[in-house]
Amino acid sequence: MADATLQITDMMDPARAQALAVTLEIPAPTQALPPFFHQIYFWEALPNPRLGRDGHPALGESLMPDMGLPRRMWAGGRLQFDADIKTGMAAEKSSVIESRAHKQGRTGPLAFVTARHEVRQNGQLCVTEWQDIVYREDPSPNQPAPPPPMAPEGEVLLERSFSSTDLFRYSALTFNGHRIHYDLDYCRDVEGYSGLVVHGPLLAQVLMLLAKETLGGLSEFSFRATAPLICPEVAQFMTDGQGNFWVRGPDGRQCMSASAKA
Repeated sequence: MADATLQITDMMDPARAQALAVTLEIPAPTQALPPFFHQIYFWEALPNPRLGRDGHPALGESLMPDMGLPRRMWAGGRLQFDADIKTGMAAEKSSVIESRAHKQGRTGPLAFVTARHEVRQNGQLCVTEWQDIVYREDPSPNQPAPPPPMAPEGEVLLERSFSSTDLFRYSALTFNGHRIHYDLDYCRDVEGYSGLVVHGPLLAQVLMLLAKETLGGLSEFSFRATAPLICPEVAQFMTDGQGNFWVRGPDGRQCMSASAKA
């Protein structure tokens, strides 16, 4: 059976973009949205009975398929920017599952799903986004997690931490109910994290803004989450000056890698 297409229209309220700017500690945008700000729009609000244990839509609900594994997270993505999205005007987002696959990882079975999202305004394609989701089993207390990759040296563009208030605000603005960002007991007891997890898309958002500033524009951006950043760890947002960007945790581990084109 073919995957369904999900279509959502949003009026692109400028107040929401201003609230994200406050959360990110940057100046409020004008009518044109900064790159990746479309993440705080196009909410799909499902009732509680249709949510899973993690606060996301239940497995098999909405667009994302049930891949037979209980945990899922945003592993990375790619974006192509063709035109500005403007606030105060209707925009349409269409989404479809582009691929799905099962694989065997170092710690057990994995499943990967890629969704493609297209955002249009006044009939013009503005953003194409490929979103990679990974599914996995619950962690085993007897099996240690594999060591994360270590980040290379480079220029530090920004250093900051994210408080639990920052995580709450970003979850609220994106209408993301994933409990790893606000429910400490769930983080530790079910998903095996040491604390609240900073959103991968939030790290990618900061990297995108820095990439645009560094390169003088942004036409393409890709990113991959490589290790969680735990609240309130201090993160360094870094670059090699050649279009590559990454996030380094306080112990030197690489939390995210990315590449960008002007």
